[in-house]
Formats: sequence, C-alpha cells, structure tokens
Amino acid sequence: MPETTMKRIENNEFFLIAGPCVIESAELCFSVAESVKELAEKYDIPFVFKASYKKANRLSPGSFSGNGMDKGLEILANIKKQFNLPILTDVHETTEIEAVAQVADIIQIPAFLCRQTDLVVKAAGTGKWVNIKKGQFLAPEDMQKIVSKTNSKKVMVTERGTTFGYHNLVVDFRSLLIMKETGCPVVFDATHSLQLPGGGGNVSTGQPEYIIPFAKAAAAVGINGLFVETHPEPEKALSDAGAMLPLDKMDELIESVLSVREAAQ
Repeated sequence: MPETTMKRIENNEFFLIAGPCVIESAELCFSVAESVKELAEKYDIPFVFKASYKKANRLSPGSFSGNGMDKGLEILANIKKQFNLPILTDVHETTEIEAVAQVADIIQIPAFLCRQTDLVVKAAGTGKWVNIKKGQFLAPEDMQKIVSKTNSKKVMVTERGTTFGYHNLVVDFRSLLIMKETGCPVVFDATHSLQLPGGGGNVSTGQPEYIIPFAKAAAAVGINGLFVETHPEPEKALSDAGAMLPLDKMDELIESVLSVREAAQ
C-alpha cells in the first residue's frame, strides 16, 4: 500500500501530506492517521502521514521538542504497518538519516536547513523521496540550485511562506509556478505559511482561519500536493498550537481544494 501510494504520486496524481506537528503520543498519531486515511479513501487521493519525532527548531528552551528519535520512529513504523500508509518525517542532522530512511518513505529537509548541503545530499543518497521546504529567507528560483545538489529524480519542493517583517510571513503565489521550473512536484504547506513566528512571545502562533482559503488559492494556481498539519484539539497541542487545522475541518479542506482543482482544469 505505501508503495502504491508513492507510485500514484510519481504518476503526478494530486496528493495529501497531513498529520500532527510533532509526535506527542502514539494515541494521537494513530487517531489522526485513521481519520485522515478515511477521508483520503473517501476522496480517492494518495495520503502520506507526517509527524516529527523531534522539533529541533524551538524558540524557547522549555518548548516541547518530542519524546526522542527512537520512540518517535517506533510509533511511525507502527502507523506505517497498521494503516498501510507511507510516512514523512524530517531530519535535522546527517547522523539521523540512516535510521530515518529505515522507516520514512519521504525524508523532509526543514526550511531553516534547506541550504545545508551535506544534509540534502545524504538524504537524497538514500534513494528515498526527499521533500525540501523552501526557506523563509529564500527566493523560489533559488530552489533550482538546491534541487541540483541531490542528483535525484525523487525530489519534491514545498512553499511555506516568506519572512515579511517581524513575526509574520507572506505567501507569494508566483513561487508555486516558479518552483515548477525545477521539474519537481510542488507542494503547498497551508499551515506553516500562515504561521506567525514568535508571535506569541515565547511561542509561534498562526492564522488557521485562513488555511482553507489559502489552500484553495494554491490549488487554483496549480500544485501537485498539499501539506497540512492537523490536530483534534489544536489549542492543546504541544507544538504549533496556533497554526494547525482542527481535525474536524479536514473534510471541508479536502472537498474545497478538490473542487477548485476540478474547476481550474
């Protein structure tokens, strides 16, 4: 099943990457995976489950960063087995890549680390798909240079907003078209694009009320995949509480995006 899903993505079908920001518990991840898988089957779209075993990019020293790589990868491996879902998770150092490649179908390079050559090259060297998030500081045309480092056909690139003054991001929808010139599938991260970095003082906040409209706008411009972080109770989430989409809004999101895609074709 994970192989079938990845093959559909390779065949240029529209796909969904979704899950909680960080692995808080096995129970949370299993609940989200089950719910979103049902929606993906309802709408017949490929679905990749995502969650981070570690959030290395934290603003405050007391912020929750995960329960460790070993425990996190164990939970992701169990989700992959039980739900027959491909897995995406991010890496932060080259030393993590070998273990992550044993579980993940897509290895993600975080936005802040997209220019780290050794990280990008080693991730691509596993032969797995690599999702490179465009840095908040990077022009979309510069992603071509980063993609060229991989020497791989299994690369996707993700827009997640650009720094716009302090504690704010803006999405230039031209970037989705510009990044298509890389020849890679282009993904729109509808949740991090609406994050307000450090906007909560000790934590980042966001504007989740705009997630669905922005996802629809990205679908109208033309994207290959949609990335969404979701949680049954975002206000209780241990990471990105102010930026995730409530799980009960996922059905509306998917239906809206697919309707726009159909109308735009």
